[in-house]
Amino acid sequence: MSELELAFQHVAGASAPEAERVQAWLEPVFEAHGRGGELTVRIVDEDESRALNRDYRGRDKPTNVLSFPCELPPGLPAEAAQILGDLVVCAPVVAREAAEQGKPEADHWAHMLVHGALHLLGYDHEDPAQAERMEAEERRILAALGVPDPYQER
Repeated sequence: MSELELAFQHVAGASAPEAERVQAWLEPVFEAHGRGGELTVRIVDEDESRALNRDYRGRDKPTNVLSFPCELPPGLPAEAAQILGDLVVCAPVVAREAAEQGKPEADHWAHMLVHGALHLLGYDHEDPAQAERMEAEERRILAALGVPDPYQER
């Protein structure tokens, strides 16, 4: 397995964790699945999040995290397969959700990044069985990071 190479883009005016902390939250996700490679994390404002959510998911509102797995055409060199994809995190939405849920903001950032990374690895939550599998994996990884269960009532 190769290591995680993180490209960090902070374009939002809102505060966000440092790139090193983001990488520390993401590495265990990919390590647990025997994956490494290149990942871009882009921190955005609500306008950019809303536009991306509208254009790619048909939902005209900002959202906490969007995952864009890399889908390469066949026949490219093996090193091209090391591109994992992009995570787009809306800093104001993450901050607002953390406050509404009574969680430390850092814990919610960790959760959203782990959640988005699992989407890049093929996890989903479109039906109850998928959601249960994905949430169990989120809980396992977050517990290893010292983050409380995000689905437990506070």
